[in-house]
Amino acid sequence: MKATVDDERCRGHGVCWSLCPEVFDLTDDGYAEVLTPEVPAEFEDTVRKAAGSCPERAITVS
Repeated sequence: MKATVDDERCRGHGVCWSLCPEVFDLTDDGYAEVLTPEVPAEFEDTVRKAAGSCPERAITVS
């Protein structure tokens, strides 16, 4: 599974990072970024939850 953050949509709420800091981080500007190209299997459910919880719908999982 892969996760991506749409830089145009992200507003830096940090919900993804608070739910799954193993996969998401915040840049120096406060916007989300994905730390790993492939989401480890043990974090897939949490990443899906983070994507669904993003107020800007900036996270895509595939």
